[in-house]
Formats: sequence, C-alpha cells, structure tokens
Amino acid sequence: MVEQLDLSLVNWARAQFALTAMYHWIFVPLTLGLTFLCAFFETIYVKTGDEEWKRLAKFWMKLFGINFAIGVATGIILEFEFGTNWANYSWMVGDIFGAPLAIEGIVAFFLEATFFAVMFFGWNRVSKGFHLLSTWMVAIGSNLSALWILVANGWMQYPTGMAFNPDTARFEMKSFFDVVFSPYAISKFTHATTSGFALSSLFVIAVSSYYLAKKRHVLMAKRSIAVAAVFGLVSTTMLALTGDEAAYIDAKHQPMKLAAMEGLWDGTTDAPIVAFGLVNAMKEPGDAHEPFVFKFEIPGLLSLLANREPGSFVPGINDLVFGNKEQGIMGAREKIERGRQAVKFLAEYKEAKRAGDEARASEALARFKEHQDYLGYGHLKEAKDAVPPVATTFYSFHIMAAVGTGMILIFLLYLLFTIRGTIEQTGWLYPLGVIFFFLAFVAGEAGWVVAEVGRQPWAIQDLLPVHVARTDIAASNVKLTFFMFLITFTVLLIAEVKIMLKQIQIGPKEVN
Repeated sequence: MVEQLDLSLVNWARAQFALTAMYHWIFVPLTLGLTFLCAFFETIYVKTGDEEWKRLAKFWMKLFGINFAIGVATGIILEFEFGTNWANYSWMVGDIFGAPLAIEGIVAFFLEATFFAVMFFGWNRVSKGFHLLSTWMVAIGSNLSALWILVANGWMQYPTGMAFNPDTARFEMKSFFDVVFSPYAISKFTHATTSGFALSSLFVIAVSSYYLAKKRHVLMAKRSIAVAAVFGLVSTTMLALTGDEAAYIDAKHQPMKLAAMEGLWDGTTDAPIVAFGLVNAMKEPGDAHEPFVFKFEIPGLLSLLANREPGSFVPGINDLVFGNKEQGIMGAREKIERGRQAVKFLAEYKEAKRAGDEARASEALARFKEHQDYLGYGHLKEAKDAVPPVATTFYSFHIMAAVGTGMILIFLLYLLFTIRGTIEQTGWLYPLGVIFFFLAFVAGEAGWVVAEVGRQPWAIQDLLPVHVARTDIAASNVKLTFFMFLITFTVLLIAEVKIMLKQIQIGPKEVN
C-alpha cells in the first residue's frame, strides 16, 4: 500500500512539473526569437533612417512584451517546484544544479531587466544608439537566461564535473567549467534556442501573412517576412544540424534514449532509421513480440548518424537491459546488482562511522567506491524499469523531425517568393505559414518530451531515479496544486492570446 502511495505521489509530481514546463515553453520560444527579430528591425531603422522600420520594430516589440510578461510567471513557478516537489533532488545536487540557476537570476535576468524599460519606454528619450544597444542587450539577456537553465538541464542528462560525497550523501561540484561546457550543455542550448528562433520567425510570418491577405500594412508585412524568412531559414538549418549532434551525443551517453527514439529493440550493425511506423504497444524487453505493426525504414542511416561510421553496431533496448558481451555492453540487470552493492556498502560505511569503527568504515568505503558509478541503479526494482516509455518517445521524436523538415521548406518558399517580388500574389502560401506556426509549437513540446520522457526513469542520468528525487509529501497536496496551476496557466494563456489577437487586429501605429 505504501508503494502505491509513493507511486501516486511521483506520478502527480511528474505531471505537475510537466504541466508547468510545457506551458512555460509556449512563451519561451517567442521570447528567444522575437527579441533578436526586434533587434534586427531596429538595426535596419538606425542604419537607414527609414521610419517604417521603426514602426514595425515597435509593433513587434509590443507583442514581445505581452508574451514576456506572462512567460516570467510560469518560469518562476517552475524553479520553485524543485523545492516543493523534488526536495531530495534539491538536497542531493543543489551544489551543482543551483549554481547555473543562480547565475541566470543574478546575471542574465538582471541584464535583461535593466535594459527592458529603456527598450520599451526610451523611444525619443535616449539616443538612437543607446536605444538600439538596449534592444540588443534584452535579446542577449533573454538568451543568456536560456543558456544557464539549459546548462542545468544538460547536466541532468550528462552529469559531469562533480563527485559523490559519501559522508553527506550529496553530489558536489568539482569543476564548474566541465558543467558549463559539457557536450550536453552546448547541444541543449544551441538546439533549444534555434527552435525558438524558428518558431518566432514563423510567428512573424503568420501575422504578416494575415496582413497581406487582408491587404493591410502591406509594406510592413513584406519587410517583416523578408527578415523573418532569412532568420528562420538560417535557424532551421542550424536546428537540423544541432539535432543531429544531439542524437550523436545521445548515442554515446544516453543510448537507451536513442533506442527508444528509433524503436530499436535488438541492436544491430548497419542499423536503419525508421522514417515512420506504428509501434507495437505490447512489446516489452525480452519478449517475442514484433516491435512495429508496420514501419518504413532507411537502411544503414542510424549507424551512420549515431556513430559517424557506416555499418557500425547500434545497441537496442534489449542489449541495454540484458547486456551484450560480444559488444562489451553491460546491461541494466548487472548494473542493478552492482548498484545494490553500492547502496549496501554506503549504509555500512555510515553505520561504522556512527559507531566510531574506522577500520570497518574504511573497508566499507573502499567497497562502495568499487560500485559507486551504479549507485542510482540500486534503487531500481527490475531491469525493465530502466526502459523509458518507448511509444511516447518514438512518436514525439518523429513528430519533431517531420515538422522541422517542413519548416525548412516553408521558409524557403517565403524567401523565394519575397526575392521574386510576388509574395503579395502568393495567397495559397499564407495558410501554410499560419499552420506551421502552430505545428512549430507542437514540435517544440515534442522535443522536450523526447528529452525528458526519453531519460526516464532518471532525474539525473544513471545516478538518481525520479522516485528517489521526490519530496515526501501527500500526493493529494500535489494533485490539488496541479489543478490550481492548470486553471491558472490556462487563464493566462487565454488572456495572452486575446491580448495578442487584439493588438494584431489593431496593427502597428504611426511612429512618433
């Protein structure tokens, strides 16, 4: 009965955090990209002196400001949830995880907030150069905020630059440089920010397409599309490249996530990529069920992308659960046994220390260090618990990849017709721009599902399972706040959409 209560608590805590994070990511991408687009527009205004560029810069800044104000609220709540729902996590890794979040608040958010007021209220009150500098500082500050948050998330995916202290049962930072410049931190930042740039570009294109369809603010719309199409095309190209790099890093450090992304159950050489397919929901580790009801594959491509080596071996879920001696892969089953030894010897060490038995403590500590790399596995019940939800991870990854590919095409089409000077006569393209703006939101959320659900059952990869990271509170408390947040965030989202639509309907005002 106790286990059921614990499971209920973990699931509701997961659901609440996922709810907050997914609502937050509705607002964040627009913030990341719109700031740079506003900076581009204002830079062109300062360089040319053309008042129309000032007019459209002020218009897009207004929409950015509406989004920014509401996005801050969800971000603050998200950080508080680490303390309310994940107290064990905060205790065990606070020395490491807290550092980038503190820097985000002290440096990045302070930089952003300092110049925010000048950007919005400094028109005609400060020089053109200083106002432009303020706009760029807000853009840089917004993305620096994302940097430190994504550094923290990257460390959860690939814990580095730290050591476990058996006396305090905490992970302590040993190298801030290793934490900040880990491959996962860099990959997370570049991939997440470029996805925000692409979505923001589609937002500008969608609104501008509406104006062209209504034959309103035509010059502003055409100029906005020209800049947004270039920015979006560059961003989606980088998005594809950083996504490929992220999968390559997953192959080295999170092979279980990669296997789930591709629905690969049995490792193989010359592994194919599944372009699309229907996952068999009955499939479990070690059984005889087929992984897919149907699928369409591209032969050999997964081996090339995962290892940068044609024909190479890519481990599947079964290899990672049960082990593969031929390929030198230790399975989760063996890791669990070693992890349980680590938990046992850690307990013996603490008991000996309390009793003042230094000889026994020294021996237990030495035995613990032999197995400490598998400490997290000692809290798993079965080897299959190391497998994330395969169907959710698979579909989310393929939705993200498919929409990302389509976005490249959309930006190319808008840019092509803008260069030809026929964008006003290309009305059939406008609905596609609007549709892909909403699809970009879906792709962004799907990307985070891949990153976080694909990492399960780990709060910190291989070191701390989610059910151990939780706060020991009643599940009913978390359930109550879940629905409170659901209502609050939904009201905020509806309010933002209504305000945005009203401002879009009004359109840009004359400059002054």
